[in-house]
Amino acid sequence: MRQTISAYAHAVDRGRFDEAAACFTADGVLDVRGSDRSQGRDAIAGRFAAAGRKLAKAATNAVVRHHVSSIAIEADVTGGTATSSSYFFVVTEIGPDHWGTYRDTFRRDDTTGRWLFTERQVTVEGRVGPSRMT
Repeated sequence: MRQTISAYAHAVDRGRFDEAAACFTADGVLDVRGSDRSQGRDAIAGRFAAAGRKLAKAATNAVVRHHVSSIAIEADVTGGTATSSSYFFVVTEIGPDHWGTYRDTFRRDDTTGRWLFTERQVTVEGRVGPSRMT
């Protein structure tokens, strides 16, 4: 599960949106509270691509880094499901952008053994000025 959380952040930060979407089950959901829900890998990758375009237009050097901390995981390894909660803090080339919480549910893929998001709930709790990404 930590590997999935990390892989997601690294893929989004590097603009590898299909890789980020691959952290979800085929019917997985990215739910950004106060915005919209994206369901399925194509919709999730499209959402990331739109945010990437927005950042590229607003930035001279489009750098983004997601810092994730205080990860708490509860797993039912036998049943192949888990939940987690964590905090995130996003920085761009000009400094802090936004921060908040992740609430995740996972399912283990029986074919690969990999833990994938079935749902990621994102709650943005604060931001500095208008967001350059969301």
